[in-house]
Amino acid sequence: MHVIYGGTFDPIHHGHLRLALEISDRLGVDQVSLVPCHIPPHRGDTGATSEQRLKLLELAVTGEVQLRVDERELRRAGASYTADTLRQLRQELGPEAPLAMVVGTDAFAGFDRWREWRQIPELAHVIVVRRPGPGLDPDGEPARMLAERAVRDASRLHDQPGGLMLELDPPLLDISATGIRERIGDGRSPRYLLPDPVWQEIRRLGLYGACPDGNF
Repeated sequence: MHVIYGGTFDPIHHGHLRLALEISDRLGVDQVSLVPCHIPPHRGDTGATSEQRLKLLELAVTGEVQLRVDERELRRAGASYTADTLRQLRQELGPEAPLAMVVGTDAFAGFDRWREWRQIPELAHVIVVRRPGPGLDPDGEPARMLAERAVRDASRLHDQPGGLMLELDPPLLDISATGIRERIGDGRSPRYLLPDPVWQEIRRLGLYGACPDGNF
């Protein structure tokens, strides 16, 4: 099964990486593909450019065989839409290959505002990762879709190309990219929240307000 985990990764941190490994282990797949978006349609500008975020991702996964970077959305012009990415992957993998995408409950709560949201489960399975927060509106479209398509056994996802939804509640590291950017901007060290090579590159490039010559 081919599994993708998309996001801005602005910057990539240990919370992202640990979740991706949990997904790989729980689904019994050899690799999870991290897919950085080019222009996120549901948020403002990123703190780092697409090329800079890609470099940080590559540094973060170096030597980790269970994770890889898929830069396809960075090569496309315009906003990054999940349906377009899944459609492209489906063409590459063929109609019968199991394909799955990962999304947190915070993002999935607004799933019915995504472009072509009803077509997405026809292209791939959807893995919904529970995150802290209010959860889904039980009367909303995303909750109804999840209830209709939900399975409890992750092995079911290997048996068909797409169409199923699986909720997972893995242990999550309480780390946010927003918090890291704010910490750097305030002149505080984000070390141990993200891989050291990523922090070194952030400092070298002066991203998020980092001082290249800083001592922390």
